[in-house]
Amino acid sequence: MVFSSLLFLSIFFPAVLALYYLIPNRLYRNIVLCVTSLFFYAWGEPVCFFIMVFSILMNYTAGLLMGRFRSRGRHGAAKAALITAIALNLLMLGVFKYTPLVFDTLKGIFPALKDVPTPIAKQLIYDALAKKFTGLKDFEVGAEGMLPIGISFYTFQAMSYVIDVYRGDTGVQKNPMLFGTYVALFPQLIAGPIVRYKDIEDQLNGRHENIVQAASGIKLFTVGLAKKILIANQMAVLWNAIRATPSSNGALGSWVGILAYTLQIYFDFSGYSDMAIGLGRIFGFEFLKNFDYPYIAESITDFWRRWHISLSTWFKEYVYIPLGGNRKGMPRQILNLLIVWTLTGLWHGASWNFVLWGLFYGIVLIIEKLFLGRIVKKLPKALRHIYAMVIVMFGWALFDFTQTQELFGFLGSMFSFKNGLISHDALTLTLSYLPILLAAIVGSTPLPARLRHKLDGKRWAEWLDIALVLIALALCIASLVGSGYNPFIYFRF
Repeated sequence: MVFSSLLFLSIFFPAVLALYYLIPNRLYRNIVLCVTSLFFYAWGEPVCFFIMVFSILMNYTAGLLMGRFRSRGRHGAAKAALITAIALNLLMLGVFKYTPLVFDTLKGIFPALKDVPTPIAKQLIYDALAKKFTGLKDFEVGAEGMLPIGISFYTFQAMSYVIDVYRGDTGVQKNPMLFGTYVALFPQLIAGPIVRYKDIEDQLNGRHENIVQAASGIKLFTVGLAKKILIANQMAVLWNAIRATPSSNGALGSWVGILAYTLQIYFDFSGYSDMAIGLGRIFGFEFLKNFDYPYIAESITDFWRRWHISLSTWFKEYVYIPLGGNRKGMPRQILNLLIVWTLTGLWHGASWNFVLWGLFYGIVLIIEKLFLGRIVKKLPKALRHIYAMVIVMFGWALFDFTQTQELFGFLGSMFSFKNGLISHDALTLTLSYLPILLAAIVGSTPLPARLRHKLDGKRWAEWLDIALVLIALALCIASLVGSGYNPFIYFRF
């Protein structure tokens, strides 16, 4: 279990910040970040810590080998080192993330396995691994299997490094501590954004912290925290209440529910990204933005230019383009898109609903590329936006329901009026959450930022910012005191 939010805010982060700024030397500051980041990850999960250390050492060694082989003209050996590194990264991700999916699928295919409890079946794999990796000794596998937090994120970061080294797009990092800092950097370690090594290579060695940047980071961190605690958590309560009673909500009640989840996942994940980028600024790093108001999109193509930008960029650069992209004709482009979106869905979780979610978006994007996109562009702006949001909300239903029966039951309730337009309970819930629901809708648009931009340069506006940040922080802490640990949705990926 990672740090609780209160423990992080009250002890860990202040201690790291004080230690970091008390040390003037750049090298020692990086050592502080590396050691504290590894400690942050190891807290309560020593097994997962060993997995991360293995990933760091393996990819660091692969980078060194490729650099040495390239300098000696041994391109075949460099390619072999790359393939080995990628294979080990994918094997590690497959074993620790997708074992549950494999067992559940095999149990569906082979009737003889149906009587074997899934956790026991998974434990057989980990018992076998424990003979090779002593760090896994005595580890008990639960219903969800063993999923090291953030493994999808840091594995993709490590793979981007070895691929870029092989391509010659970035230099070889010869300092293992600096490479460890890159992989394990705690601000964005467990839920992204996915940071490519070439984007922060210079920052690892020569960043310059300043008060203005740190103040901006504190503000952005607080905004992200407020998104999570004050909005996403409230939307989660509304969604969970409606999700539990799909047959009695009424059509409108179910739509309110999926709207609440749509807002929850945005404020949850974009909130974490804001926190990560803000923390990075405090330590002198500038990470690329991960969200650009995706819910103002006017097509699904536009939506995926704005949602989880770091993941979309990763798949584009390291999968789609190497497969041929759009350079080999439309049939091959369609195949490439299907491959990318199947992998995108699978990346999000070890369940077939995620694969279905990925294929759903892949098919919609292909249809938009073939003809629908031209039709949508001719529609009025409001209709383009409605089209995009209906598709997105339908997609989030696919994303959240792991059981097919529950999924189709809820989708059916969105279009069934046998319980009327909206039930009394759903209406009561909706009205009680209406203020925060409307605030979340407005907050998911650029309107607040545009209004604030008009106040730039006014002295009183700067003081207002400080006051709002302090109020938001106080409200978040008060909420955390009462609720304890608040995991982000994307921690599980």
